Amino acid sequence: MTGSLDQDAAGLAALTEEGERRLAALPARPDRTPDQQQRADRIHADARRARRDFLARHVETVYDLLTDGRTREVRLPELVEAAAERFPGLVPTREQMAAERAVVQAHKEGREIDQGLFCGAVLRSPTAGRHLVETMLRPTPRALDLLDTFRADGRVELDTVTVTRQGTTAHVEFRNTARLNAEDETLIADLDTAVDLVLLDDAVAVGVLRGGPVEHPKYRGRRVFSAGINLTDLRDGKIPFVDFLLGRELGYLNKMLRGLLTDPAPGAGTQRFTGKPWIGAVDTFAIGGGMQILLVLDHVIAAEDSYVSLPAAEEGIVPGLGNLRLTRHTGARLARQVLLGGRRIAAADPEARLVCDEVVPPEEMDETVDRAAKALAAPAVSVNRHMLALAEEPLDLFRDYLAEFAVAQSERAYAPDVLEKVERRWRERERRRAAERSAS
Repeated sequence: MTGSLDQDAAGLAALTEEGERRLAALPARPDRTPDQQQRADRIHADARRARRDFLARHVETVYDLLTDGRTREVRLPELVEAAAERFPGLVPTREQMAAERAVVQAHKEGREIDQGLFCGAVLRSPTAGRHLVETMLRPTPRALDLLDTFRADGRVELDTVTVTRQGTTAHVEFRNTARLNAEDETLIADLDTAVDLVLLDDAVAVGVLRGGPVEHPKYRGRRVFSAGINLTDLRDGKIPFVDFLLGRELGYLNKMLRGLLTDPAPGAGTQRFTGKPWIGAVDTFAIGGGMQILLVLDHVIAAEDSYVSLPAAEEGIVPGLGNLRLTRHTGARLARQVLLGGRRIAAADPEARLVCDEVVPPEEMDETVDRAAKALAAPAVSVNRHMLALAEEPLDLFRDYLAEFAVAQSERAYAPDVLEKVERRWRERERRRAAERSAS
């Protein structure tokens, strides 16, 4: 790297183009010998070193060029695509990502790691990173399109989420029923839209999150809060890094915590954000990403027969911002037991009070939710929760953590132990299904 943007961009493009030529001479990943895979790994490692060097010198200039000096709000997916076009070799092209999407996780080249390097570098910059975080706190175009309908009808049905206004409370119900309300690409997009609608509707004072009844034979007809990330989709290569793994953190989770950025003027202070209190109603269980949601909510109500867990050690990936947020709820020792040892917390355990505000019999959930919603509808609640968020998780702390998470999570998604675990689980599931078909 010379320090000249144009020269360094040209050098990066030449190096990565040569690397792609050498990769193309090798068989597809599942057909490579160990020696051939080692050669592919070295090609990727050389290119990633060059990308890191380039970004270390030029990331703020690159970001300014892609956003016209931070005068345009370019959402993360569009930012990554624009970087691929403007700076060849810096991130994968649309065609390369389409090819990755067509195969299972274990057969990919791991090009999302290159996206992780780029996103991490952008977030690490105080200027570029803050601008990106605030861009992702803006309402989604889809929510703006649906807002008039929601205001008029008080109800919007999305593919996997239903939003219903009852008085001054908006109920957001997960309805990914065939998958135990697990998080997949559709649910993440639907939740981002649903949260926007709740925050944009002036008639709503409080939001409630709850899982709807599911179809799984073991839990059929019961409400389930969330089974966390859909590991089958992870195995099948259908958990995109940008839209899912980073998008949920920069999108609906951050909006619930900080509020929606509705006034872009920097001098507007706290009035820039439209925030509202959120209640979580946990039926049956909140696993993984489901428990992560609880860590940004203002009031959590759990049924006595439910439990929560963050099985990060078992899954092998990083549990979003759970590592950042759980400690301030539980303290360091219990957080390590949950995150590193996979400890499950039952609602009946004394420790459940550290992550849940109320534990009630299942038949009292509806009444308890209604009572909590009335209590949190007081006018001063929103501004005080905004000040709490500033004190507990300043935006720069969030940004710094997310910069490291972007790199670590993209790498873990392709780690051999993760690939082996999701493949083993998939084979076990297929064997069970075959046995069930034979028995029937």
